[in-house]
Amino acid sequence: MKIILDAMGGDHAPEAPVLGALQAAKDFGAQITLVGRGEAILEAMKKNGIQDLPEGVEIANAEDVVDMHDDPMAVIRKRKDSSMVVGLRMLAEGQGDAFISAGSTGALLSGATLIVKRVKGVRRAAMGPCMPTKTGGKVVICDCGANAECTPEFLMQFAVMGALYAQRNLGVQNPRVGLLNIGTEDSKGTQLQKDTYLLLKEAGEQGIINFVGNVEARGVPLGEVDVVVCDGFNGNVLIKSIEGTAMFMGSFMKKMFKKNVLTMAAALLVKSGIDDLMKLLDYREIGGTQFLGIKKPVIKAHGSSDALAFRNAVRQAMEAAEADFSADLETELKRLSAKENGND
Repeated sequence: MKIILDAMGGDHAPEAPVLGALQAAKDFGAQITLVGRGEAILEAMKKNGIQDLPEGVEIANAEDVVDMHDDPMAVIRKRKDSSMVVGLRMLAEGQGDAFISAGSTGALLSGATLIVKRVKGVRRAAMGPCMPTKTGGKVVICDCGANAECTPEFLMQFAVMGALYAQRNLGVQNPRVGLLNIGTEDSKGTQLQKDTYLLLKEAGEQGIINFVGNVEARGVPLGEVDVVVCDGFNGNVLIKSIEGTAMFMGSFMKKMFKKNVLTMAAALLVKSGIDDLMKLLDYREIGGTQFLGIKKPVIKAHGSSDALAFRNAVRQAMEAAEADFSADLETELKRLSAKENGND
């Protein structure tokens, strides 16, 4: 399995992606192609005492870099020789099984859509991050930022994509799908939520998804559903609110345990549990977010990813390539279309 990695994307490029990729190659046995400025990649290696590329790791030179301020729709035309565009083109041409980048989200989504292409029948690709829940499982949030403005039909497709992703990648049988809303009653929300609720309810009655109704934001980390359906704006607010709360709790606990000698002694007794909790909430342990609806796996890593995050992004990309659900997604969307048109 070969993973293509944008070595020039992210706040800590090229050092973080390069070191993360080398560690992933060692830990997971992945073949990795680092795309970017060859000299800068080799210099990052030498800076960390690595003289030669290990077996299974190669460099694909690309001298240009996508800037965070570039117009996403103009990247393919103006940045043809950038590490992001070259990497996506390699993926589309079959030179790899998945692509990872911590660069501009908008540019990566546009590039993935126009170069790698969407699965047939998909109207909009969506971001589907997985968050840990109180029950010990994970919840898929779809969408979390790729589509700020949506129609009920888009959200209906997000539900199908999210449910299939939960099945194939997370091993959840018959995943519970919920619509993010300000209340559980079917009369709540804006017209978008009300119209979407009717579509999801009908799809549930037809056996396309396991729709369990509206879910409030507080119910998401509690594990009330396996898939949360929402527009990208609200999804992004939701996930960042959860991340912020986790950061606050972690900081508060550290302050609390450092209060005096007794609390510091108590901290030693529960240290392993605290470490497990912090690891569970650490985005670096997850790796990144897959764009759902693209023909081949494209993983968006966090812009501030360090080597550990990139290492885990490679692991996630390998898992996504192994559980590639593109063909199944096309089948599910055909089934949904048939139901909508009354042909089934």
